[in-house]
Amino acid sequence: MSQTITGGCRCGAIRYETEAEPVMTLNCYCKDCQKASGTAGSAAFVVPREAVKVDGEPKFHAVVADSGQEVHRGFCPECGSPLFGKPDMAPALMAVCAGSLDDPGWFKPGVSVYTCRAHDWSRVPNDIPSFEKLPDQIPEV
Repeated sequence: MSQTITGGCRCGAIRYETEAEPVMTLNCYCKDCQKASGTAGSAAFVVPREAVKVDGEPKFHAVVADSGQEVHRGFCPECGSPLFGKPDMAPALMAVCAGSLDDPGWFKPGVSVYTCRAHDWSRVPNDIPSFEKLPDQIPEV
């Protein structure tokens, strides 16, 4: 890809950028992603935390995800847009919500996780690997 990835919240109070190549792109159908997004799940890309520059002050709250581990979810305190996920199980990584991208056209999920939680009314792509829970290996940096 080798480009700068940019995005932010709906109201513009939070902006981010990274030049890091995503180590993973995914759709997640876990109950926590459903609650956080208000819909079928979330689409996100994962990059090294230190490679993301954030302008503005997202608010984070911790939740216990389906994995049993805490995830710190970041959102805009002004407009409520979901933006980031910092999973305790992979402290060097950060998930960035694909819907917050300035140009979401490049995003293509590479894997679907927690498909056991997917609703009948949501479409799980059949052209990428799918896992009922988390795959055994999580990318490391």
